[in-house]
Amino acid sequence: QVQLVESGGGLVQPGGSLRLSCAASISIFRTSTMGWYRQSPGKDRELVASITSGGATTYPDSEKGRFTISRDAAKNTVYLQMNSLEPEDTAVYYCNAKNLFPPWDYWGKGILVTVSS
Repeated sequence: QVQLVESGGGLVQPGGSLRLSCAASISIFRTSTMGWYRQSPGKDRELVASITSGGATTYPDSEKGRFTISRDAAKNTVYLQMNSLEPEDTAVYYCNAKNLFPPWDYWGKGILVTVSS
């Protein structure tokens, strides 16, 4: 059974940092493009960052360099380091694993990040 398990969320003050982790099943991690998405109330789910199996990263232009995605093959884990957090970053963050061939698209259950004073 494929699993994506997120951890590291919680409450943080504006300007603070958090690191999210997503532990993936061994069967999918090696070849998957791993991504972090987020969804705020009333908004569509949006890409935060992604990283290919080869380590190439993608960030939306709005990111302003505050977030960094990385992956650790030995731990089958992908990380999202978030710095200079703003209240607008408050959302449920989801881990995603995608592969083209064979095709798959798996999601974690999501983890809440709240940025508030």
